[in-house]
Amino acid sequence: MAYRKTDSPLPSTVVAARPDFTLEEERMARGARCVAGVDEAGRGPLAGPVVAAAVILDAANIPDGLNDSKQLDMEERERLFAEIMRFATVCVASSSAAEIDRINIRQATLLAMRRAFDGLSRPACHVLVDGRDVPPSFALRGTAVVGGDARCLSIAAASIIAKVTRDRMMTRLCATFPVYGFSRHMGYATPTHLGALRDHGPCPYHRMSFRPIRQDDPVLL
Repeated sequence: MAYRKTDSPLPSTVVAARPDFTLEEERMARGARCVAGVDEAGRGPLAGPVVAAAVILDAANIPDGLNDSKQLDMEERERLFAEIMRFATVCVASSSAAEIDRINIRQATLLAMRRAFDGLSRPACHVLVDGRDVPPSFALRGTAVVGGDARCLSIAAASIIAKVTRDRMMTRLCATFPVYGFSRHMGYATPTHLGALRDHGPCPYHRMSFRPIRQDDPVLL
């Protein structure tokens, strides 16, 4: 995480830097009429989809407090989700657990990002993508931004949309498969989740290619 010094007389005092609109303004100054931010949620869990969001912010209506979803509590994410959906152009897409198993998590993540970007109701001239990879389909008009959800407001907005959407999906999935407790851990490899896998085995929404679910992995045997 990047940090900046405050105006405090105490030189050791620092606060986390917040994302801003600098990268979007730079691209617009070069001729891009609108810029989208793209981010994902759910690369690491053992179950559920990976979800991507593409967001074109309205520069005149950027929600107060917009930040990397990981820096926000659930109440703040829900509030910002509603404001982003109200004022921005948004598309959300996903790749299923079955797709992740078939093409691997990296390719499935890029596929979900491409689906989200392609589904925007108005085309973006440039896209800022969190991480090191830009989907090949828009590589010529995309920029990878490492740590982008903490640097770029459009990516931060996308991170919130993707996170809230996926959490809601996993909560609904928990109603169908309550033994796993998806609404508590969202499919991540918590002790509770691993214990449920040992007791009940995987469900159709688990990622069978992930350790420790893989059949050749001894952890759950």
